[in-house]
Amino acid sequence: MKSLVELEELKNKNLKKIKLQDGTNKIRIVVGMATCGIAAGAKPVMKMFKDEIEKRNLKDIKMVTTGCIGVCRLEPMVEITDRNDQRITYVKMTPDKVKRVIVEHLVNGRVCIDLTIGAEENKK
Repeated sequence: MKSLVELEELKNKNLKKIKLQDGTNKIRIVVGMATCGIAAGAKPVMKMFKDEIEKRNLKDIKMVTTGCIGVCRLEPMVEITDRNDQRITYVKMTPDKVKRVIVEHLVNGRVCIDLTIGAEENKK
């Protein structure tokens, strides 16, 4: 790799592959389910996402889990990638916060800025 242009081309090529594997342009929800996330309450967060998505009959959403996202003090963490490949990381999630994210972000398209990693880091 000799330039940022090459890196950008590689990124775009791989994003297209991911979308082709999926078959659709889905919203992707990634819940951190490493030991730190589970200890902080990631299982009820994951369950609430599943329940609310099913209850609201939301389509084209893919939920997956991952290991440690890397900032254990902010767990449970959830990363949402929208249809435009914009990535938002929510931190210190709870089942109640999940309901808000579903309504405001996934249904109405408004990111819950105050629940994001950026807002948390700016509190310092």
